[in-house]
Amino acid sequence: MFIAGEYDVAVIGAGHAGAEAALAAARIGCKTLLATLSMDNIALMPCNPSIGGPAKGHLVRELDALGGEMGLNIDKTSIQSRLLNTGKGPAVHALRAQADKKLYQFTMKETCEKQENLDVKQLLIEDIQVEDGEVRGVVAETGEVYRCRAVILATGTYLRGRIIIGETTYDAGPNGQRAAMKLTDALKRLGLRLMRFKTGTPARVDADSLDYDEMEKQPGDDESAAFSFMTDEPTRSVAPCWLSYTNEETHKVIRDNIERAPMANGVIKGVGPRYCPSIETKIVRFPDKERHQLFIEPEGLHTREMYVQGMSTSLPVDVQIAFLHTIPGLRHCRVMRAGYAIEYDCIDPTQLSPTLELKAIHGFFSAGQSNGTSGYEEAAAQGLIAGINAAMMIKGGEPLILKRSEAYIGVLIDDLVTKGTQEPYRMMTSRAEYRLILRQDNADLRLTEYGRRVGLVTDERYARYRKKKEEIETALQKLRETILTPSAETNAKLAEAGFGEIRTATSLFDFLRRPEADYKKAGALFHLPEISEEAEKQVDITITYEGYIRRQQEQIARMEKLETKLLPPDIDYAEVPSLREEAREKLADLRPRSVGQAGRISGVSPADVSVLLVWLEKERRNKQEETRHDVS
Repeated sequence: MFIAGEYDVAVIGAGHAGAEAALAAARIGCKTLLATLSMDNIALMPCNPSIGGPAKGHLVRELDALGGEMGLNIDKTSIQSRLLNTGKGPAVHALRAQADKKLYQFTMKETCEKQENLDVKQLLIEDIQVEDGEVRGVVAETGEVYRCRAVILATGTYLRGRIIIGETTYDAGPNGQRAAMKLTDALKRLGLRLMRFKTGTPARVDADSLDYDEMEKQPGDDESAAFSFMTDEPTRSVAPCWLSYTNEETHKVIRDNIERAPMANGVIKGVGPRYCPSIETKIVRFPDKERHQLFIEPEGLHTREMYVQGMSTSLPVDVQIAFLHTIPGLRHCRVMRAGYAIEYDCIDPTQLSPTLELKAIHGFFSAGQSNGTSGYEEAAAQGLIAGINAAMMIKGGEPLILKRSEAYIGVLIDDLVTKGTQEPYRMMTSRAEYRLILRQDNADLRLTEYGRRVGLVTDERYARYRKKKEEIETALQKLRETILTPSAETNAKLAEAGFGEIRTATSLFDFLRRPEADYKKAGALFHLPEISEEAEKQVDITITYEGYIRRQQEQIARMEKLETKLLPPDIDYAEVPSLREEAREKLADLRPRSVGQAGRISGVSPADVSVLLVWLEKERRNKQEETRHDVS
């Protein structure tokens, strides 16, 4: 062994979590090492070639508002984008973009390589040095030792990865890359609890072998909003996707070969994702369903590979070819890469604090699929927070812990560290209690100040945010102050613009509650301040949903009372009277920061929460009494 370098932060893994973590730490001012198994795999998309979608799009816009990179990168490399759920309310509107997979990867690689304070190295890290409960460095397979004060584990699905295709298995990471086979043993020696999860991917087929007239064309939006609040030009769609369906013939091929499926014959040991099951799992779980939807998606502008979205599988290759050839549009397809499952190790995330630092080892952070999540967006969001908090630890700053009421990122991390997960965790809008407030369109208004505080929001980004915020506030004030009187002149003006008459004096703010009214129409009629389109959207949403938003804010205020009641980190739950035994065990293991977090732990009842509140109040009074005695 020899000391090959000294760093503030070392990041193990350069996928979506690792890249965001390393960029964040370096941009905040920490000397950072980004260690990757392959320089060619930085920000690799081993599964679907897309970013965003319901809840996931929210994560990307939040990450961008904080100063992260994913939103900027997908805007630069998108080949098709669509705003989803436009027939529903703004809380569930979600942007989704197809990426040019290789361009996305190379663009993020270039960003990392050019970043000041960041060294990117091709290294296989096999050990983490810890002394007296604190991180001291990382050790590569070549014997190189890199000293550091913080380490961020972002190993994705590479940690003791095993590829499974039918009866064939071999140790590897995604796409047959190298796996990290020894780091698991090091983590176990450090006392970490590990889990074994599984995910998978479908076959890739040759675009030139598809019958497009048998499928339904799925073009993107002509122009769509960007993910990043810093992207000025709308993203344009230059490559369509295609829609097809499985059928009874497809299902028969799978049922006839189900005994050869690794999920059925015991080859797969890891737990797979419930919300993104393999096609064989779908056939077994939903035997009455006549067909399953498939999207055939381009992997880029300079490749013929097409991704068969919705058909993840680990069945043998001959079976994969057989069932693909039963599907309209794919009857003559040539398989370029077979689908496969991959098993990998990850840590039990309940060992982490809300900063994503291990409770037992100072300076050891973890992010992404190594925490039991699935998805590029979930990984990137965690990576950003881990990078921020590692840097804050190094610099002695205040950590960034987002509340459930402030961000989907807050919901994601709180779910992981408080409840844990028994399967690969996927972010969904239904997990967020306050989704009317946590919209993708207002992520900058919610989070830019936090990004500014930690040092990730540039002057240019902050100026844009301030301008938009001031436009919204000025417009809302003007609307509340402008009173319409039911005069003949006013009603004539309204009628000419296509509005119904008013019969009582009303503020322009209240007038815009009408379904047919919005700020743009009213602005032309009543000479309102000219503001940006994004600010107009915020004004219209604020007015339309004011009552619902106020109710959610009241709910948040009630919840915040419990979140502000902090529990001492050294509390001995065995000494708290009247707690149920299960609650004692769970609380002692998870060590929640607050009474609010304690109440979200499975096994802690409302009665246990009441006991904690009584105990805290008693402790507060005892300390007051001790203080009075000391003074006297």
